[in-house]
Amino acid sequence: MTSDTFNMSMRKFLKQVGVTSQQALEAHVRDAGLTSGSLSAKVVFTLDGQEFEHVVTGKIDLD
Repeated sequence: MTSDTFNMSMRKFLKQVGVTSQQALEAHVRDAGLTSGSLSAKVVFTLDGQEFEHVVTGKIDLD
């Protein structure tokens, strides 16, 4: 493994996660007719075949 290869691959994957997650969240908010308040969010990131779990929680404001 080279550091450059790993970093580029990881960044590409995380960009895909960010873009597709934003699109999915926007579609849900629109389809559910949500217009105000906030949503509690949680992302659980795991790696297949590895004992790894990273959890991110937060709040998404709608107005």
